[in-house]
Amino acid sequence: MRVLIACEFSGIVREAFTKKGHDAWSCDILPCEIPGNHIQDDVLNHLNKNWDLLIAHPPCTYLSVAGAGWINRRPERKQQMVIAANFFKKLLDAPIEKICIENPLIYLDAIKIIGKKYNQIIEPYHFGESYKKRTCLWLKNLPELKPTKIVEPHTYWVNSSSNYRKGKKLSNKGIHRSKKERSRTFKGIADAMAEQWGGN
Repeated sequence: MRVLIACEFSGIVREAFTKKGHDAWSCDILPCEIPGNHIQDDVLNHLNKNWDLLIAHPPCTYLSVAGAGWINRRPERKQQMVIAANFFKKLLDAPIEKICIENPLIYLDAIKIIGKKYNQIIEPYHFGESYKKRTCLWLKNLPELKPTKIVEPHTYWVNSSSNYRKGKKLSNKGIHRSKKERSRTFKGIADAMAEQWGGN
């Protein structure tokens, strides 16, 4: 199966599929952090190359509701949100049979542009990683991802003043992480994608 991992510089998801015997490629404007099949370019230039599966991680800076406090204080952010939502939509509308796009919870206005609400919410602790990091999946011709190993979360992956669990903070609110660290996919999730969506 030919698999395209869009907006990935880490190679984590790509390598999970490669290990399963698939022809997997990551694509990002940044170089890949590890050796392997990587296209350093705008992914929109590579959607029409007979891929069977697209897994995309479009930038969430201007889409996530975590930035809600800024959108009215900085008018330029609304314009950037529209640009980001249109990029997201182009990925979702790509001429590829199976598609998964992941992002955090995003603005309602962005969802209106994209034209579809997420299908599923997953957490790293559903896949053996003891962190909370709510992630939404938009799915096309793919089943929902099934948890592989549910563990107790001990902290949030990213520090946030809004980090609550049933009204109570976890013992650790998480730590500050760089944008690159926050955007990496957890290996447990990547392995589940390759195992459950890889087919034969």
